[in-house]
Amino acid sequence: VDSHMLLPRDWSISWEGASEWGNPNEKKYFEYMMSYSPMNNVQKNAKYPSILLLGGLHDPRVAFWEPTKMAQTLRHEQGKHSGPVCLKVEMSAGHFSQSDRYKYLESKAFDFAFLLNEVGLAQV
Repeated sequence: VDSHMLLPRDWSISWEGASEWGNPNEKKYFEYMMSYSPMNNVQKNAKYPSILLLGGLHDPRVAFWEPTKMAQTLRHEQGKHSGPVCLKVEMSAGHFSQSDRYKYLESKAFDFAFLLNEVGLAQV
């Protein structure tokens, strides 16, 4: 999750975690959060492996734009020898994937197909 999403006071989900993570409006906690924020630590021209980012349109915890922003950031900043950055947003999923059993299995099959393709076993 983008660390900047933790800042608005009116987002109750952010402030519930303040006792665990610290208050992002305090400099020491903000800097600590930024140090491990994936979005804010993408390196320009770095070689990244193949990446599959997943999101759910109805996810109340991680909004669909978070993996979308991460995909765009990686695509823009990565070096030319990096693997592909793939993004899949499930239009009927929440935080824990699809609720329908068959759609859930279809989603898992997609994940495994991506993985098998990336390790060279898709054609076996």
